[in-house]
Amino acid sequence: MSTTERRWRDDLHLAHTIADQVDPLTQAHFDAQDFEVEAKPDLTPVTAADREAEQQIRDYLSRARTRDSVLGEEFGTTGHSPRQWVIDPIDGTKNFVRGVPVWATLIALVEDGEVVVGLVSAPALGRRWWAVKGGGAWSGRSLASARRLHTSSVAILEDASLSYASLSGWAQTRRLRGMLSLMQECWRTRAYGDFWSYMLLAEGAVDLAVEPELELYDMAALVPIVTEAGGRFTSLAGEPGPWGGSAVATNGLLHEVVLARVGEETD
Repeated sequence: MSTTERRWRDDLHLAHTIADQVDPLTQAHFDAQDFEVEAKPDLTPVTAADREAEQQIRDYLSRARTRDSVLGEEFGTTGHSPRQWVIDPIDGTKNFVRGVPVWATLIALVEDGEVVVGLVSAPALGRRWWAVKGGGAWSGRSLASARRLHTSSVAILEDASLSYASLSGWAQTRRLRGMLSLMQECWRTRAYGDFWSYMLLAEGAVDLAVEPELELYDMAALVPIVTEAGGRFTSLAGEPGPWGGSAVATNGLLHEVVLARVGEETD
């Protein structure tokens, strides 16, 4: 175990413990489909399950990490510590409310402006992914039963598999032409969407994933998993990490060519 990995190992264990507590709650709501769907100001859907899951995570952190700040999708930011937990209680809410099992709880720890722990738990898929800075990226049902992840070695777009969420955001950000050009150059395109695109990238099943508009809580947990698997994660402007409001994630070999296709406004 590296020195950096050891530094945040307890935090990674805590993230797993929290996910173990939250997964039964979210899964029960998903199985029952017993919720009412509301629209937030940005018109994205939210359910009682989102709020209950985030509150449960916050309650656990308030006991286990009393000095840390928390940023969550549903309840904003509390605290002022340079150590901040970033939470998306249910990433993929649109899937969740329609009975599609591709949704997950995202838990990340940011320390001094860098994401050092990331965990993605998708109970309906029976899968979990995680990474800690310096410790590699892993997937499995638990820390004791896991396999290490590695991105692909695909080096040209003509052989690459691209995943995305939708095309509407690309039109709104005036980058649709570049995105369509990228799609045409790639060997395969699929809209896996949400966290799933990035986990497939970390596993080497997908070679690049791009989205034009995202929030910090959508991305924070994904970043260390992608980068510790050997990939790169930046904004459309090339800014490393989850800070730029958009995502370009690749196996590393394709990153610059993808940025060249979608990084500039085209119409």
